[in-house]
Amino acid sequence: MSVPPREPRLPRAFFARDALVVARALVGCLVVHESPGVAARVARIVETEAYRGPRDLACHARVGLTRRTRTLLGEAGHAYVFVVYGMHDCFNVTCRGVGAGHAVLVRAGEPVTGLGEGVRLDGPGRFALAMGLTRGLDGADVTAPPVYLLSRAKRPRISVTPRVGVAYAGEWADRPWRFLDARSAHVSRPPRGALGRG
Repeated sequence: MSVPPREPRLPRAFFARDALVVARALVGCLVVHESPGVAARVARIVETEAYRGPRDLACHARVGLTRRTRTLLGEAGHAYVFVVYGMHDCFNVTCRGVGAGHAVLVRAGEPVTGLGEGVRLDGPGRFALAMGLTRGLDGADVTAPPVYLLSRAKRPRISVTPRVGVAYAGEWADRPWRFLDARSAHVSRPPRGALGRG
């Protein structure tokens, strides 16, 4: 079995900050998913989006505490995994602290090890599928196995755009809260009309 890289594991304090800070800081970090009997799946994060609590009309926290948002409104440093379009799991990490409703969506990654040849991780659905990050992991502590994050070896050059596919949020959709590695060929390529309010 392949062994995950040896960069330091990200501590709880890393996530206990505003989602805008964490979203930028996660670009270049590694996600590791360990499963019994198989090679650890490791990917380098190349694209994220920040979601900033109840006032952010693109954030699930806007609806308050529900069964779906319980993890989102909980402690920082946990996996918040939800389904979109009835079929695609999306992997997020919670930020800031209990009740804040801050989270960072991982939108794309570069394969590092333990993933099949030619596998695509561009887009949140593809990323979660390839990494095996399902709703069964919702609420998992991402500072310890089976799913955890490792610090980046170096800071990439980061580009910023509005978020993708949240036009329903009005002016909140236009906030420049999508962060991506400007040099990566693995970032998602949404149509221009999907950015912000289009």
